[in-house]
Order: sequence, then structure tokens, then C-alpha cells
Amino acid sequence: MFHTLMSTRMFILVTFLASVTFVQFRGRVRHKFSRLVADHANLLAPYNSLMYLFSAVKAKPYADTREFPELRQVTEQWQMIREEALKLFDEGHIRAASGYNDIGFNTFFKRGWKRFYLKWYGDFLPSASALCPKTAELLAKIPSINAAMFTLLPPGSRLGAHRDPFAGSLRYHLGLVTPNSPDCYIIVDGEKYFWKDGEAVMFDETYIHQAENRTDVTRVILFCDIERPMSNPVLRWINRTIGHGMIRAAATQNVPGEHVGVLNHVFSYVYQIRALGIRIKEWHKPLYYLLKWLLIAAIGYAIVVGF
Repeated sequence: MFHTLMSTRMFILVTFLASVTFVQFRGRVRHKFSRLVADHANLLAPYNSLMYLFSAVKAKPYADTREFPELRQVTEQWQMIREEALKLFDEGHIRAASGYNDIGFNTFFKRGWKRFYLKWYGDFLPSASALCPKTAELLAKIPSINAAMFTLLPPGSRLGAHRDPFAGSLRYHLGLVTPNSPDCYIIVDGEKYFWKDGEAVMFDETYIHQAENRTDVTRVILFCDIERPMSNPVLRWINRTIGHGMIRAAATQNVPGEHVGVLNHVFSYVYQIRALGIRIKEWHKPLYYLLKWLLIAAIGYAIVVGF
């Protein structure tokens, strides 16, 4: 019995470490070791490995939008969508989170990035249905759209290299108001693309990517998470139930009173600890990194001993 238990624990540990290695070394661009070890994407590495192995979409940074014919009607209606987005922008609705309740994009706000949620792995937000009804109605007709929002990248903003933690979806961007310039771009696994008005692009956000706007024009796009097509019906069911359930926990609000997921409730408290770490880093950087690596070592030890 003891040996069976130890064998099971060892199998789980080895599987987890193999999944982390697979995720981190997938693609041409990789984080440096210190960032790799602490990457939050490691937490979902076993799940993501399943998504990659049974994906019906080829493993490459950019996907062909023609493989998603249901999105053609969205691209074709880009001018209508732009009108509603510009109205939101003019009225100040596309903005940063009012507090620490948007765990998925919290670091982006410091760079000037802003957003207005339409839906997040569930129903459309009431504010979206009220303020941009035509866009909400259009997107509601397409079941493969798991999440949608308008996002804004102002002049001079830069989003550092990162990978998103959930491989159950692919990312769709539709240019609404863009500089139409190579100086406002995204780089996915080393491959560059610049946004254009009325043009859609699809990419795998679990590859390391970064974005920058070096122009004097604010970039506004429609940003959607599209369900990753799976080759296996069992994995398709897992992605639609377990996967969506996990990500739904990161739901947040445009206006007070809208639903906030449990992860964001927890994040509002965890951020206080993170803020303390930032103050320590500003005061004494060597001490900050010592504490950081001691914490990582302690967590690693706890995992190994636990297994």
C-alpha cells in the first residue's frame, strides 16, 4: 500500500514537472530562468499540455482566421462595432479597473492599457448589453466566443513579454481604430504583426508575446477569446466544463454591482502582500530577491515533500 501510494505521488510529480517543461520550452522565445520558475502559467501546465496534444489547430504562433468561418460576420461588421467602441471611449467607459479586482490584466493598467468587458466565460455583462447592444447581440450569436472586450493601447504604451496561463482558447483581435502602422504592433513567439483597421488576426496567447504602440494614435481593438477546437470529444467536453469553470473565476466588472469572480476577490487581499514586496524591492533589491527565492524554494520543498 505504501509503495503504491509513493508510486502514485511520484507519477503525479513527474507528470507535473514534464508538463511545465513542455509548456515553458514550447516555441522559440522563452523566459529567462528566474522568470520561468515563477511563471504563473506553470500552475495550469498539465491542463494546457492536454489542450496542446489534442488541439485541432496546428501548434504555431498565429492561426489562420479562415479556419474559424463563424468569425467572418464579426470582421464584416467591424465598422458597426467601431461606432459602439468609440462611443464607449468618448464617454470614458473603456478604463482601468477601479480596484485590485482584475487579476488577469492587473499589471497592464500600469502601462496605460484599458478595457471594457463584454463577456467573460459566461453571460454578457449587464453594462455591455446596455451600452453596446448591437455588438453584444452580434457576438451572442457565436457560441465559440468565450470572452470579449474592447481594449485600448495609448501612445507610448508597452506590454512586456508574457504568456497567458490558459490554453483552452485562442486570441482574436479585430482592428477598430489603429495607427495602421508597423510602429503599433504585437510580437508572438518572435513573429511581428501590426494592427490595421477592419483586419482580424488570431494567435495563440500561450506563446510568449508582447505589444507596443510607438505612434501618437490610440489603438482600439475588439479582443476575444475563442474556444480552441479539439480533435477529441472528451477533451472538448473537459475544456467547455472544467476549463471554462476555472477561468470564469477570474470574472470582473465594468461598473459596481456586476459579478466579480472568486479569484478576483482573493486577489484584492493577495495584492496587499504583493504591494509589500514592491516596497521591499524599492528599499533593498537584494533582500527582495533573497526573500523571493526563499519563498519559491519553500513552495517547491512543500510540493516535493507533499508528494
